[in-house]
Amino acid sequence: MHHPCSARHGALVALLLAAAALPAGAASSTSSAASEGVSASVGSLSTSVEQSSNSSSKDDKVADGDYTVIEVADAPARPGQLRLTLQRQGMAFFLYAPQQAVHRGGVAAGQVVSARQRPFGVEFAAGEPRRTFFLALHDGWLPELQTRAVSL
Repeated sequence: MHHPCSARHGALVALLLAAAALPAGAASSTSSAASEGVSASVGSLSTSVEQSSNSSSKDDKVADGDYTVIEVADAPARPGQLRLTLQRQGMAFFLYAPQQAVHRGGVAAGQVVSARQRPFGVEFAAGEPRRTFFLALHDGWLPELQTRAVSL
């Protein structure tokens, strides 16, 4: 049996994902917010963010701010994903994201990607206006998005 609190938490996650996908300052209806949320891919923060060897920080935390995309490369050990090298003020890290999300977001070397801390993880957005292309969720949030069979 599916617990009602878990269903509410799952609905909250879906609403947060939809809200995170809205451009900053944009007013939108609930239906368009939901459609915007579908365009963002989701992954685990612990497997999507990796500090580079030349970074001054050695943990998987990402500070809010704008990062320059230094390189977009294949990630042979991670089929279907690309490795983005993001850099800002002496801090560099790798973001592993699905190829489709990177291409759909129009992310390329030389562009700027914004990282914003959210209660559920980190939101990555690109373009003008900024549009979310990838959400890196804290590990505790990811299971809430998995589909489960419900018996009636």
